Amino acid sequence: MQVFTVATPVKLFFFMIAAAFCFITPAAQADSATAAPAPQGWWLDQTGRAGILIAPCGAKLCGNIEWLKTPLNAQGLPKTDIHNPDAAQQSRLLCGLPILWNFVPDGSGGWTGGYIYDPDSGKTYTSNMHLQADGTLSVRGYIGIPLLGRSAIWTRPPGPLPHCTVAK
Repeated sequence: MQVFTVATPVKLFFFMIAAAFCFITPAAQADSATAAPAPQGWWLDQTGRAGILIAPCGAKLCGNIEWLKTPLNAQGLPKTDIHNPDAAQQSRLLCGLPILWNFVPDGSGGWTGGYIYDPDSGKTYTSNMHLQADGTLSVRGYIGIPLLGRSAIWTRPPGPLPHCTVAK
């Protein structure tokens, strides 16, 4: 009875290819599973009145209002951050206003650790966001714990929006 046989170079070659495939494939699948798509790019807020451009800011993600459906107020002037509780900030233009910052991936396809500023109320909330299966972005702002908050669903516009370029 023969316990082991001498492998020919061809058999050895195919064995090495098969072994490499077994080790590389799971590692590649694990990397793709943890590398969820980032919510970078243009988004329309839940009202359709503002376009937010999400982009990297260092190793994190941030977002600014870069398009407004109606960039001017009733007096024909560029809209400003009039609801900000800090009177010194109320003259900031809404166009270009940072409203998302500090988001990092959470490892499960979401982005957490961030903050969202609501220019309609002048309040800042802790926030997280998650890309939904239908391609929308669920953005949740909350106080303390996510249970005590509100979610909004943002959608992608059909294409890039024109940057608002109103001058004060």
